[in-house]
Amino acid sequence: MNQQAPRRPAKPYRRPKKDPVRILAFEALRAVDERDAYANLVLPPLLRKARENSGFEARDAALATELVYGTLRRQGTYDAIISACVDRPLREVDPPVLDVLALGAHQLLGTRIPSHAAVSASVELARVVLGDGRARFVNAVLRKIAQNDLDTWLEQVAPPYDEDAEDHLAVVHSHPRWVVSALWDALGGGRAGIEDLLEADNERPEVTLVARPGRATPGELTAALGEDAGLPGRWSPYAVRLSEGGEPGALDAVREGRAGVQDEGSQLVAIALANAPLDGPDARWLDGCAGPGGKAALLGALAAERGASLLAAEKQPHRARLVERALAGNPGPYQVITADGTRPPWVRGSFDRVLVDVPCSGLGALRRRPEARWRRRPEDLDDFAPLQRGLLREALQAVRIGGVVGYATCSPHLAETRAVVEDVLKGRGGPAVQVEWIDARALMPGVPALGDGPDVQLWPHLHGTDAMYLALLRRTA
Repeated sequence: MNQQAPRRPAKPYRRPKKDPVRILAFEALRAVDERDAYANLVLPPLLRKARENSGFEARDAALATELVYGTLRRQGTYDAIISACVDRPLREVDPPVLDVLALGAHQLLGTRIPSHAAVSASVELARVVLGDGRARFVNAVLRKIAQNDLDTWLEQVAPPYDEDAEDHLAVVHSHPRWVVSALWDALGGGRAGIEDLLEADNERPEVTLVARPGRATPGELTAALGEDAGLPGRWSPYAVRLSEGGEPGALDAVREGRAGVQDEGSQLVAIALANAPLDGPDARWLDGCAGPGGKAALLGALAAERGASLLAAEKQPHRARLVERALAGNPGPYQVITADGTRPPWVRGSFDRVLVDVPCSGLGALRRRPEARWRRRPEDLDDFAPLQRGLLREALQAVRIGGVVGYATCSPHLAETRAVVEDVLKGRGGPAVQVEWIDARALMPGVPALGDGPDVQLWPHLHGTDAMYLALLRRTA
């Protein structure tokens, strides 16, 4: 008679370990996916709550931030790798599962976390937020991903450059193909330049402060930050760059509104408009698209030094309130109104300087809002085009003869920059306005690689700024 081998006792169920850092990162990614939120708006309150309730330390916050932004920046690359490791189209994988897989892929391929720890931590996260069944799927996929490093995976999932250059760059540098094409057209040149630009889009940008003239100085900010945390700006005389670990909100000047967080490219646009030569008086300035208020606050401070007044207009009421907050305490006269710049309430020909920083695709700020690259579609530009042209057209009507208009946008896409200006000046869609171009390059002294002019396109890889565009026009008749 055969004796049956004794059964092994079943392993007792083990509850999954809750990792607050990875749970927070997952929650941030779900908010970005489900609510079309932006990580730079979602993450700070989550981190603040974690510090208050969970005793989050600085290193925990740094890891959570890296997991969220790194995963979003490299989403296209990780999707291609994950797709090679699953037996179904990615669209058939539940989005929460994809978020856990992408977080795991980033830890495996984009950080120094050991492979076994990255897989283990991701599976534990999956058990907590997805359940044990789907955690087993996550485990199987991540173990496949862990078999290769990033370069080896890219050789497998990206088409060769010589066969399809744009698709190769799109997969390797994690940008949609149409964005790669648009940026390459705007930048011009060969492979090296576009690769440098795409790589810069995937780097964490510096935090830059602006010391608002007459209210704070760069020296005050660097002294408050300390030598190790505060560095002079590269181009703007009012800029201070924060090294890693610097906290803007800890500064009195920032809390009091005498300084603020503002990219150096944004500062250069406002300074160039303020310093552009004009004929006649210089008493009334207009910011026609003022929200959320960074440029308006700098313009208001510069205007106050000359005894000029600023009218800041913003169509959206909640953004107008942000402008009011940014301008609060400005030493010179100013007014904030809620108004549509395409149907303005002001008298035409009544301003000496006008800035319109128009709504756009935001392709110039992909370092700061990496999720925007996955949300935008080429057809979005068709929606922005009439608004951009309408705002510029009204800005040229708002300025007096001899006054100056600055057309700015945080996008390098040709359809949002030079094409808009040329269409308006040629009278397409409205009356032609007689203007002369002002060479904006001369108003950014010391800034290299500004092209042939007269307009200016800034670049992350060349200037360390967002890809801001500026055209300066003086109305002549």
